[in-house]
Amino acid sequence: MSDSAAAPDDNQEEEIARRAPPTKPTTATPSGIEVPPVVTPDMVGDADQGVPGEYPFTRGIFPDGFRGRLWTIRQYSGFGTAEESNERYRFLLDQGQTGLSVALDLPTQCGYDPVDPIAKSEVGKVGVSLSNLAEAEILFDGIDLGGISTSFTINGTASIVYAMYCAVADKRGVPREKLTGTIQNDILKEYVARGTWIFPVRPSLRLIADTILFSYEQTPRFNAISIAGAHVRDAGCTAVEEMGYTLANGLAYIDELIARGGDVEKFARRLSFFFYVHMDFFEEVCKFRAGRRLWAKLLTERYGVQDPKALMFRFGVVCGGSSLIGAQPYNNVVRVGIENMAAVMGGAQSIFTAAFDEAYQIPTEHSAEIAVRTQQIVAHESGIARTVDPLGGSHYVEWLTDRMEEEITKVIEEIEEYGGVTKAVEDGWLQLKIAQRAAERKRKVDDGETVVVGQNYFRREDQNEGVAELFKLDPQASARVIEKFERIRDGRDNGAVEASLAALEKAAATDSENMMPYLINCCHAYATVGEMVATLKKQWGEFQEPVRL
Repeated sequence: MSDSAAAPDDNQEEEIARRAPPTKPTTATPSGIEVPPVVTPDMVGDADQGVPGEYPFTRGIFPDGFRGRLWTIRQYSGFGTAEESNERYRFLLDQGQTGLSVALDLPTQCGYDPVDPIAKSEVGKVGVSLSNLAEAEILFDGIDLGGISTSFTINGTASIVYAMYCAVADKRGVPREKLTGTIQNDILKEYVARGTWIFPVRPSLRLIADTILFSYEQTPRFNAISIAGAHVRDAGCTAVEEMGYTLANGLAYIDELIARGGDVEKFARRLSFFFYVHMDFFEEVCKFRAGRRLWAKLLTERYGVQDPKALMFRFGVVCGGSSLIGAQPYNNVVRVGIENMAAVMGGAQSIFTAAFDEAYQIPTEHSAEIAVRTQQIVAHESGIARTVDPLGGSHYVEWLTDRMEEEITKVIEEIEEYGGVTKAVEDGWLQLKIAQRAAERKRKVDDGETVVVGQNYFRREDQNEGVAELFKLDPQASARVIEKFERIRDGRDNGAVEASLAALEKAAATDSENMMPYLINCCHAYATVGEMVATLKKQWGEFQEPVRL
């Protein structure tokens, strides 16, 4: 790029850096809800606040909140080889982490084996390479699968990774009914936010229904889906849109499961949700209170669900994400602490806190430990876990919860008026809306309308002073992964592999046969992720992203 092309951006950055910071807070939340200077009792509606543990669950899904049990403390981690990630997991568990959250590399997420030319340069870079059962056995070596909850952030290949986890348990002699954890498995938001989709929308929905229906029978304590607003939020959406799009996706999955003959009273017990927590403290708390209440209402009013456990809005969160910045990175410790408090006040069941350096690198052991300690300090020193919904009854919190519910409902209704989530994704309508919102969010930061400390205000010459420890990924990690892959492929029973893949292809050609038993058999035969995906592509093809201008 020439100097003349770069000059406008440079000049704009310098101008913003010179600008005096705002002396007054904005009067609207990031979602655009105008906040009055004070909220009085007469301004609070008559929405049913109820009590914790009872419909409509505004104040929480458990009557004793965190007094009965703390949230699951996780740290999202995984890199390089299965051996390296296993070592990090053991370290984090030794530091008091109570659940695992597995990060997988892009080849695994997108269905490529590490030897594929398109994958070689990305092996192990943003997560651990997990191409076959042998790698999964190494990844969970020495970890009690029956006693630890494991979360996988995986979507396009979620059913395969879930099958692999079941296969590891089978080989270890761990009963499947003892497995606890979650696979994200929310393909609808992948089409609009992250891009790790593989198959077209409708066969992808079939796979998701397969995992949920199979899980209900085989792994009843494992959540086979975590309907995720997190990535649409990081892609640019507001808190209102994040919750609205997520609940709309949840309704689409319910409709698919009902069409497959599922009993909503049963499978709804295992639906879970996943969000990012950003920096507007009260909006985030009220987002969760409103979402919890609205989900219970939707299930009751639309589907006639009566079982209280099926109405419970179970969710996990990430504290961090796009709210963290590379400049002055130690400020991110404060950001994550604030977001952690909002997650607890909002009633999250599972929390993982991003490390302060995650804006620019894989966390070091030092930064990962600080992230875990942040949750432990909030849990054991702050006192906010002593009572349920400690902000409940605040005029402002109840008012904002009502406003959030109203705005979230409008988002859902807009999608339904268009024709539903599936049509909105296939047409590219939803992708365009998110892209427009992302551009708006960036403009507000660039123009200085949104204050980001250290980025557009309160800058200094050496933004990264004092940051000494850098994570270094072993440059030979990819070579070791490929060497192991080829060794496994050469040593397995190829006849068993071919037979398992042929059975998988035959099942995929049917309209509704559950794919999970076939995927588990493939994993036991040491078929690879790439081989299973290629087999399914023969029957289903690939998603073609629509282009809208």
